[in-house]
Formats: sequence, C-alpha cells, structure tokens
Amino acid sequence: MLLNVFSRNKSTAEPDRNISVDRQEPKAGATHIGLALGGGAARGWAHIGVLRALEKAGIRPAVIAGTSMGALAGGAWAAGRLDQLEEFARSMTKRRMFGFLDWRIGGNGLISGGRLARLLENNFGETLIEELPVKYAAIATELSSGHEIWLTRGSLIQSMRASYALPGIFAPIRAGGRWLVDGALVNPIPVSAARALGARVVIAVNLHSDVFGKGTVIQDSGPHDEEEPAPAAPRNLFGNVFGLPRSRVQTPADGPRGISSVMMDAFNITQDRISRSRLAGDPPDVMISPRLNHVGLFEFYRADEAIRAGEEAAERALAGIAETVAALSA
Repeated sequence: MLLNVFSRNKSTAEPDRNISVDRQEPKAGATHIGLALGGGAARGWAHIGVLRALEKAGIRPAVIAGTSMGALAGGAWAAGRLDQLEEFARSMTKRRMFGFLDWRIGGNGLISGGRLARLLENNFGETLIEELPVKYAAIATELSSGHEIWLTRGSLIQSMRASYALPGIFAPIRAGGRWLVDGALVNPIPVSAARALGARVVIAVNLHSDVFGKGTVIQDSGPHDEEEPAPAAPRNLFGNVFGLPRSRVQTPADGPRGISSVMMDAFNITQDRISRSRLAGDPPDVMISPRLNHVGLFEFYRADEAIRAGEEAAERALAGIAETVAALSA
C-alpha cells in the first residue's frame, strides 16, 4: 500500500514565505526526466558523482525519487545544497565519522541521529518539499504496517531522516503520525515513484550492481555437508563494520562476522531480492550502475572513491540517456 504523508510540525505549518515555486510541470511535447536514486549507505556518496555528471551534460531532472542515501543526495541537489553535501562527504575521516555517531544503550536504535540532524538543520534550515523547484519524494517504510510511504510534502529534513533510518542502527523517525524507517525495506530503487510523479524517462541508479543478481538456489544440501573452515583469527563482536576496537567478546573464528555485519548482510540480501522483483515489474528506461563493491557500507570516509565511481558510471550512460530521450520525444 502506498501512502503520501505530510509531517505536521512547527516547520510545516503555514510558512510565512512569499516564494514563487516552479515545480517544473510537464509542458506539451516535453520529455519529463526523473531520477530514481537507490539506497546503499556509504556507497550513496556515488549519487553526488552521478548528479555532477548529469548536470555537466545538461541533464536536469524534473522529478527525483530517492531511497535512504538516495533521498539525502537527491534532496540536497533539489535544494541547491549539493556543494555543501559534497564538501562534507569529502572531508569525512574515520575520526570525524565517529564524532557524528551518538551511541545510546536501551533505545530503538544504536545511534540516535541527533548530531546528524543538527548538521542537516544547519544546511537546510526549515526547507519544505513544496518549495523545491522539482518534484521530490523520499521513500520510507511504516514500521507497524510495512506500508511504503512516499514523503512528498512537509519538512525536507524529516523526510530524508526517515528514509535513511536503517532499522537497528538509527532510531525510527516520527512523521505524519507514523513511525518510519529506511525505505529500502520496501522500495530500494524507487522507479515506480519517479513514474508516478510524472517522469516520462526514468534514470535509475543502482548502488549494488556488483552483487545484484548473484544470489541463486542451492537445490540439494544438508546439515552434514560441512566444509573444513579456513583458519582465521577471532572476530570482533561487531565485525569491525564501524571500525571499532577489538571487543573482549568475540565470535568463533569460523562463525559469522559479528552482529553488525550479520545485520547488514541480511539487509543487503533482502534489498537485493526486493530490487529484482520491483525492477522486473517496472524497469527504468536507463540504469546507471557504479562499481562500488570495494566500498564498505559504513566506510563513509571513502567518499572520493564513491563519487568518482558514480561520475564515471553516469558518463558511460550518457549515450544511452540521449538515445532514450530522443526516442521518447519523437
């Protein structure tokens, strides 16, 4: 079930602004271009490179639908804050990354997200989605029902935070009377949302192309088909996903990599299967697939590599985009 919601708070109530908003309504004969920006944690920095390459080629979308980090990058571009986001991404180091992780024990997420929220507020202020010059949707998941929520009105910051609230890592976000978490649980690459918002040509960005489609079915297996595990040192309980120092509590050398790694592996498997299903039913007109397997999901300090990979992938897709736009404009 798809629902559009409006986060009613003091930043969205009757804004005192006389702003002329051109949301690029389609004109007769115009080819309405939309971007569907997928989720991918630290790999999401690649969206900055994609947006830069498209901008350089004169391609300015009229519709942006983003999930998780795609919602953040797409929202920054739509609000004219991509420069600030890129500067922040490129300045990220391991030490600085940990400075933004406000850990908490006993809550509904390992990280409250307050420090990141204050950073967003400093850069975006009280920007409303209605004020953006393009149509925009951040995809989130309602925690209690599993509904797919398209955040198309209200606070841009709250919408982006809800879309990237990875369960178990970030605390859920309250918006529009609902508790929301990461939209990748239901729509990892939101092609359907971009089309529904009026896009005639949809360009999708898949940040998991290196692993996409690798899953298969093992049709004959059993509990006694054990292989001798390769010798390895005991692993950190958290699998070093966050680069944490070695914990006194460790997993066996031949066991899974740790709580955080197991969570992320499970999330990636789910996202891969959902992506396959959703894209099979509603494929994009053009797919941009940056090569990002070398960038870990929480390696936010590797922005330079991710941005470069996104830019290169978008440049490779420019000819296909031009052909598709020409064909659909004829």
